[in-house]
Amino acid sequence: MTTTAAPVKQEQSNGSSSENQKGIQNHKKAAKHLEEAARLHHEAAKHHEAGDHGKAAKSTLEAQGHFHLASEAQKEDAKHHAVNS
Repeated sequence: MTTTAAPVKQEQSNGSSSENQKGIQNHKKAAKHLEEAARLHHEAAKHHEAGDHGKAAKSTLEAQGHFHLASEAQKEDAKHHAVNS
């Protein structure tokens, strides 16, 4: 006799629409800042290749700022998920 496992049902959020919207915005904000950080790191690499280490340093610092902002958005999202678990 063969048995099959029952399908696993994913839990849906019981939060309000505004809570869901805040979570969506946190993800979008983190993604935007990570994309900008990546762009700036590519820019820094090009500046290094061209021998312009001052511009490379400036791009790197800007990239680190965007990475920090992305990290803050991720922390907010983690808090949101912890409270709603």
